[in-house]
Amino acid sequence: MKKTHAATRRKTDGKLTLHFALAEFVASGTALKEGIDNTPPKRIVKSLSRTAAGLEEVRAHLGGKPITITSGYRCPELNSHPMIGGRRRSGHTLGECADFLCPAFGSPTEIARAIAESDIPFDKLIDERRWVHIRFHQERARGLRFTALFNEKGQVIDYQEGLG
Repeated sequence: MKKTHAATRRKTDGKLTLHFALAEFVASGTALKEGIDNTPPKRIVKSLSRTAAGLEEVRAHLGGKPITITSGYRCPELNSHPMIGGRRRSGHTLGECADFLCPAFGSPTEIARAIAESDIPFDKLIDERRWVHIRFHQERARGLRFTALFNEKGQVIDYQEGLG
């Protein structure tokens, strides 16, 4: 049985870190519209806490400017929804990824470059052109860097190694 967004919101109040609340990581217009309960299990909340801690490092590196999370945790049902089109093994379903913006700092490309030049231990960083995707894996920090490639319709068709 699907729960309402209000039920999800009650379960996801609370801070993970100084600047990031669990509610920011689970908010989803698609989940709200489709009645999908995007409440993470406890083991995922632990991963989200690590991701939030990583984003605190990013925020500090970007001059303490506010970060807006555009996509965080996605339960498997939400991740596989046609409006989302997430990969089956997406780190978003594990609580290890966040898509975000920091408009007060600069464009997604400028943000990705600043993070890449830092000593922040991330696993994967992608300049998606409209946002930045970052993954903080619990066991590895490979420092992988990619740039999204688009077709003429503006759809991602591939990822190129390195930042463009």
